[in-house]
Amino acid sequence: MWQELLLDIWGCIPELSKSCHDMTNASSTFLGIAVGALVGGIVSWWIYNRQKKMTEKQDFTLARIKDVDELHERMLERLQESEKRNDSTLKAVLELNKKIEYMIEEQDKLHKSIQNNRGSSTYNNTTTTETDANGSPG
Repeated sequence: MWQELLLDIWGCIPELSKSCHDMTNASSTFLGIAVGALVGGIVSWWIYNRQKKMTEKQDFTLARIKDVDELHERMLERLQESEKRNDSTLKAVLELNKKIEYMIEEQDKLHKSIQNNRGSSTYNNTTTTETDANGSPG
């Protein structure tokens, strides 16, 4: 049925009917257009399909890059917060260190002054006792 319709529209096509001896120019043109449209449709579908697959892969990759970038940003924020905490802790430790050093210096000064006082009081006590025991100065 479709062959009869095709023959009516295109005329005699020897490839489709055995009773035809030669193909007309019009039928040759129409057959070339039909085959070209078929090949063009197949190639277009193939290109579209390939581009669609590539686009899906690119979208997946871009989404993954976005996720990694967001994760990276969160990690950087956490590192910055941690660095701020570490800085404040370091400052507190350094301040405590200064206070401890000051206290140690003060203790050393106190010990030296106590030792000096003991040494001079022992000297004064012995000199005084010697003077008292002899009854004469010197």
